[in-house]
Order: sequence, then C-alpha cells, then structure tokens
Amino acid sequence: MNEMEMEILQGVIAAVIYQNYENGYAVLRLSCQDGQTVTVVGTIPLPSVGERLMVTGKWSTHQSYGKQFEAEFLERLMPQTCSEILTYLSGRAVKGIGPVTAARIVNRFGEQTLAVMELEPDRLAEVSGISAAKAKAIGEAFRLQVGMRQLMEFFALHHLPADLAVRAYKLYGENTVSLLYDDPYLLMDEGLEAPFGAVDRFAIELGVAGNDRRRVEAGILFELNYNRTAGHCFLPREKLCNATAQLLTVDSSDIEAGLARLLAADRLVEDVLAGITVCYMPRLYEAEALSVQRLLDFGSYSFPPPRNLEKLLRIAAEESGVAYSDYQSDAIREAATSGLLLITGGPGTGKTTILKGILSLYRQMGLRCLLAAPTGRAAKRLTEVTGEDASTIHRLLEATIDPNTGNMFFAKDESNPLQADAVIVDEMSMVDVELLGSLLSAIPLRRRLILVGDPDQLPPVGPGAPFADCLRSGVLPSVRLTEIFRQAQESLIVMNAHRVNQGLMPDLKTRNSDFFFLPCHSEEEVAQTIVSLCAQRLPKNMGISADQIQVLTPTRKGGVGTWSLNKLLQQSLNPPVPGKKERQFGEFSFREGDRVMQIRNNYDIMWKKQDGTAVGTGVFNGDIGTVTAIAADQEKLTVVFDDREVDYDFTQLNELEPAYAMTVHKSQGSEYRAVILSAWNGSPYLLSRSILYTAITRARELLIIVGSAETVSVMTQNAKVARRYSGVKLRLQGKV
Repeated sequence: MNEMEMEILQGVIAAVIYQNYENGYAVLRLSCQDGQTVTVVGTIPLPSVGERLMVTGKWSTHQSYGKQFEAEFLERLMPQTCSEILTYLSGRAVKGIGPVTAARIVNRFGEQTLAVMELEPDRLAEVSGISAAKAKAIGEAFRLQVGMRQLMEFFALHHLPADLAVRAYKLYGENTVSLLYDDPYLLMDEGLEAPFGAVDRFAIELGVAGNDRRRVEAGILFELNYNRTAGHCFLPREKLCNATAQLLTVDSSDIEAGLARLLAADRLVEDVLAGITVCYMPRLYEAEALSVQRLLDFGSYSFPPPRNLEKLLRIAAEESGVAYSDYQSDAIREAATSGLLLITGGPGTGKTTILKGILSLYRQMGLRCLLAAPTGRAAKRLTEVTGEDASTIHRLLEATIDPNTGNMFFAKDESNPLQADAVIVDEMSMVDVELLGSLLSAIPLRRRLILVGDPDQLPPVGPGAPFADCLRSGVLPSVRLTEIFRQAQESLIVMNAHRVNQGLMPDLKTRNSDFFFLPCHSEEEVAQTIVSLCAQRLPKNMGISADQIQVLTPTRKGGVGTWSLNKLLQQSLNPPVPGKKERQFGEFSFREGDRVMQIRNNYDIMWKKQDGTAVGTGVFNGDIGTVTAIAADQEKLTVVFDDREVDYDFTQLNELEPAYAMTVHKSQGSEYRAVILSAWNGSPYLLSRSILYTAITRARELLIIVGSAETVSVMTQNAKVARRYSGVKLRLQGKV
C-alpha cells in the first residue's frame, strides 16, 4: 500500500499510550472494524478508552515505533451500545465515574446513559451511591469535557493552540465558537495569552479584511501588551504607530483612526512625559500614576522622634549583639521618623542588620509591623533572617479570584486597607509597577513604609523597574549602603559579587574558599560536571545533599540550558524505579520525588497543611516543591511546597516544570546553601553582568561556576541594561 495515500479508519480506542494536554497531540491504539489494532498519532484532544473515532489520514513508518497511522482529520462517534458505553465510562473518561459506578449507571439507563448525563444529569441520583450533588458534578464534568473537546478540535482545525481552547472555554463557555466568528480577536483578551500571529491567520481565514477596525485595534493593543512583557509600561505614540503599521501592513491613517477609537472607548490612555506623547494600557497608567502619588505622599510625611530614641537604639544594638556603625544608626533613626525610607546595598553591607534594628525599634515603640516579599522563597528567607513572620505580597493583599470572571483581584485595597503601623518589603527589585500600585493603595497614609532591595540585580519580570527609578529620581528618602563589613570580606562570594558589579573580573583562581571555578572545554563536559557535582562530589566531599544544591543557568535552550540539565539531573538524582509512579506531560515525565517549580500565579488552587491544621488557596510563580504522589486513576499529581500540600489535575501540569535546574531569572529573591552556575556560550542578551551578579548573590555558603572563563569575562563586561519605557522617575521629578 502507498504510505502517502489517504485512508479512513473507524474503530474504538483500546488504549491511550500518550497524550499532551498542552497541544492535544496523542498516541492511541485503535481497534478497527476489520479486527486489526493499529497505532494512531496526531492531534486528538482528550481521548478516552472506549471512544469511537472515524479517522482520516495516511500511513507512515516511524524509525523507532514502526508503522503508524497519522490522523489529519477525525470525527468522534460517541459510544452507542451498552458494552461500548460501559467500556468508555469504566476508563474514567468522566471525572467522578469509576468502573463500579459506570456499571451501575449503564445498568440503570442502558443506551440512553450519555444522553442522560448530558441533558438530565439530576436523574443520575436514581443510581445507588450517587447523591444529588454528585449527579450534578458528573453532569457538569461531562458537558465540560464534550464542549471543550469539540472546541479543541475546532482550534486544531484552524491551527490554534489546543491549550488556548481550554482557557477560551473557561472564559466564554459554550458560546465560544459563535463569539469568535463575530470577533476572532477576542482571543487576544487578557487571560488568554494567545499568539497574535495564529489569531490573525484565523481571522483572515474567516474573511476579516486587512484594515478591518477589529484587526487594527487588536494590533495596537497587541503591540502594547507585547512590549509590556519586555518590561515597558508605555510606548511613545510614534513608535507604537510605526510598529503596528509594520505588523499589520496597513496605512498609518488606519492606525491613527484605530488609536482614536481606542482612546474614545477608554481602552488606551495618552499622556505627555518630558515633552513626548506616550500611550499606555489603562491599568498600567493607573498603576504608575497611583504609585508615584502614594510614594510622594509617604515621602512627604514625617513623624516626631520618640523622646527616648537613643535608648531604644542601644537596646536594639544589644538585642542584635552588634555595634552599629554611624550610618547604620542613622538609617534606623531615619526609619523612626520617616513616612518612607528606601534602603539599598549589595551583599555584606548590613541590610539585614539594619532591618533587625528597625524591627526592634518598632517593637519597642509599640508599632504593629507587617513584613512581605514578592515570592514565597523570598518571604521565607525574610522570616529566617529577621525571626518575624513574613508573607508574599500577594498573600498580604489577599489575592482572590472573582468566580464570575476568573480574574484575580486583591481583597486589600484603599477601601479595605492593611491594619498596620508600618510595612517592610524586601527584594523590591523584583516588584513591578502593577504590584507596587496594588500594595501602596492598600497601605493607609501616615504609616511607615520601608522598601529594601538591590537595583543591580535583574529587573522585575513584569513592567517597569520602580525601585531603581525611585532611587535614581533623587527625590525620596533613601539610604545607600556601600561599606562591606569585615566578616563579609572573608567571603569570596561577597567580594566577587562586588567585583562583578564594578565591572571587574571575579577571582577564579583562589581555592579553599566558598567560591570555586571549574573550567570545561565543551558543552557536554559542563553538563556532565554539573551532574557529577550534584550527584556525587558535593554530597560526598562537602556533606551538601542534592536537595540543598540549586543549579542555575542563564538560558533555557541548548545543552546547558534548563531543559537539557533537568533531564540529565532527573535521570541521575531521581531515576525511574519499579513502583515509582510517573506522568508524561509534553516532553517531560513528572516522577514521584521530582523537584518542581510553579511557573505562574494560581490564586484559586487549594492547598492544605500536611498536619491538617489549615487550608487555603494560592500557589505562586517561583514556589518550589516536591512531587509526593501521582494517582492516574484520579488524574491528579500531588506536590508539597514546604508544609503545604497541593493537588494538580493532569490538565494543570502546564503550571509546573522541573526545578533541578532553573534560569537565573527564576531564582530571584531566593537563597540556597549551594549554587552551581553554568557559564557557557549563549545569547549576548543573557550573558550579562546583572545575570552573573544575581546568580552569585543567590549562594549562601558555596558557589561553583562551571564552564568557560571567557564567558565569565563576557558577562562581567556586558553591562548593557535594556531600556524600559517607564514614567516613574519622570513623574517623581515632576517632568509631566
């Protein structure tokens, strides 16, 4: 038979060998009508054992797996006979139904089972063991599955990402297809994160003209959102017009008309900064303007010093067991009287000592103080160094999901403010302008606000760099720490961090310290050395276990990027063994015992304390945990983050990634006992001084750089910082 000839197969899914929830790709064993069982591969979203398919495609031969049928089009034929329906439901095709319950349901409703589940789910309560609530839940799960699967097939037909269908269905429900026919650019709405190119191709397939107003407006908003992901709060109007005209290949007059419509509809905001007309997304304009006004308000207010201030300072020094330097004493005095104080400095300059002194002072003054940091790891570290409870900013502001829209909002705001006399926030270099605006709006005026950070580290992932802008503005009260204390001078980690920050090559030759350089001559040698350090050398020679080591790399791609290193480290540190369960997702197989990281904020996912003392919601970008259980029958994977246990549905696994190795960007705000940094060839954008400096300052006891001294030199010399369009500095200086 000609392998390229199109053919139609019809049969029942006998087994699901592999499925990728992100893009809908699956590998199936199909029992055909003629009695043969064949392997079928292709985009077949959410397949279930027992399901009937009519598949159009062609035969091919895979070099490893042999003959297989490549599906190009398919039609789903729901099971019809009682035996087919029983097989389908027994395979846990619908959440809440196992083999025993499936048999009871089919015995009761026979060939009408699926119709009852979809149209009259309340009747399922007629079956023994199914309550009214469970009947309703089964009906909802079945309708959701059918609707989402149909939508995923529609998306696949138009070459749109299958995971986008899941998000769109959650947002628009059963009306998604009709809404998209009316306006395909709805896929660009916030929360969907659709790639513009794919949406634009889809729209053109539906007959949308090149200069259609919907396309022009979507293009303008896409440019602003795209540049937001690069850290920009706004774009100059001229730059926005030129970029959008080039993106859409339309006349500038069409862009100008689109801008006018967006401005009239309040979907865009125009302002003038330093004489230049600029365009903002409304939420970014509001966040920036509010942040600046609140900062100026806090900075303009001062408190009378307590009468016994010097005595309080002496007590604080005695509690800490150190003698404050003059500038440390001055900083703590400033915190007693200022409404706002910015504290900055590199490693070893005494930021922690000052923080402890300020907390002691506030405690003696009877002030209620709240501590926060941008990430869970940073908050945990702040708790460890101060001895006081600290939380993430999101948890402090009580991040909540609106059940009607699915959007996140903060319960704490101007109308429901934080109850505190003082607020201290660490790792401010990670805080973007949107989060800063939300934080400042929740703190009542005439309170004390202490912001601590190191602007020489990497800028926030989100838009703006407000902490650095505040320091550069020169108009807010600030303390810059520059003196490296004697004890810190004994650490080569600290001294090399400061050398790098000054553009000087770090000392790579000194041995018997806390900083080592291991030269390698190839990418493969770098990777193997890193694996050896984690699996054998550091545990055996230095007593540092693998779970106390964090591998960092500037890049995700290549032989020493996170993807390759995680595969190698998993194989070495957590290899497959009989009885250890796994779950394939995409190209990675999650395994019990794996170290994993949450890669996006999920405000409504449930967690419970392992000791059963509390439950709550919310897991945040950068949280690190361990896979403790995988239950295929329940389609869930369990991760423990510190003492919080979280269950992930298999469709949520795109929120996790392996964390044996991570990018330097992802490590911000964290500190590890030992850090191994890969330094090899890569993009000039990623081989930068700020990335090297940030990586070095993540290590508490030991830092090992593995790679090329030339690459370390390139990173040290590359002080280029991508310019971010942000108005914080100009607004603080009154240049509006």
